[in-house]
Amino acid sequence: MKQYTNQGSNDTRSGFGDGLTELGRTNPKVVALCADLIGSLKMQTFIDENPDRFFQVGIAEANMMGIAAGLTIGGKIPFTGTFANFSTGRVYDQIRQSIAYSGKNVKICASHAGVTLGEDGATHQILEDIGLMKMLPGMTVINPCDYNQTKAATIAIADYEGPVYLRFGRPKVANFTTPEMGFEIGKGILLNPGTDVTIVATGHLVWEALLAAEALEKDNISAEVINIHTIKPLDKDLLLTSIAKTGCVVTAEEHNYLGGMGESIAGLLAVHSPTPIEFVATMDTFGESGTPEQLMEKYGLNAAAIAAKAKKVIHRKK
Repeated sequence: MKQYTNQGSNDTRSGFGDGLTELGRTNPKVVALCADLIGSLKMQTFIDENPDRFFQVGIAEANMMGIAAGLTIGGKIPFTGTFANFSTGRVYDQIRQSIAYSGKNVKICASHAGVTLGEDGATHQILEDIGLMKMLPGMTVINPCDYNQTKAATIAIADYEGPVYLRFGRPKVANFTTPEMGFEIGKGILLNPGTDVTIVATGHLVWEALLAAEALEKDNISAEVINIHTIKPLDKDLLLTSIAKTGCVVTAEEHNYLGGMGESIAGLLAVHSPTPIEFVATMDTFGESGTPEQLMEKYGLNAAAIAAKAKKVIHRKK
């Protein structure tokens, strides 16, 4: 099994902030908009260095999306910043009509996604955002796993022409990828080769998937781990090749299993190669108030849950 080292915990939102800062220095077309959450989105350095390229919209997220769409007409590359709940659910009509339907080059950057937002509770913990965004024609959906990958993704989407939804989080999580790994939109990353089960994870669950694979190895189970950072478009070739080899798959995400990455993979398999699949995700429920650690444990979003589902799906394929 490949060994990945936790280089120190960091929040993925800081990866976004640092990526945006680098873009401010290298790409004069990049502008930023925020809905009164500069600190939470780690945008202050970009603002300090580029005060004429920042727009504080206030608590008016629908206006922010409309302004961002308009800025693209003048050749700007707008990055909008607010919580994932307010980046999607609150402004779905504006995204659908002014950005997706119009094919505008807006980068919708969403922090505090999933239950790891923590104590703010269910009203802020959106678990439906991936589903909302992936159903929009032409929308690219990206959910990186750690600080390094979030920074790389932020920089990469500036060069991509078209609307993008970039999802990241609030808590400090293991930072285990390296800048040398690179980032290519639509291309998953094989982190660990295996033969008995494929574990496909996204976002905060990628590190947990690696921990699960390590635990499974002690039980003589060889788990292949794939990081799907781009949920739309899916890396179909990588997924189908891996799952054909192992004969079963577990998907892991901090999102409702309805509408999430797992559902997309299940649909892919239904068309090309029906295969036993198990889901690690929230099961059609809202979140609640608690620490990120408490909530990940309660909703079964951790290495232990992934390992248990792996053993279950291996039994099913037999």
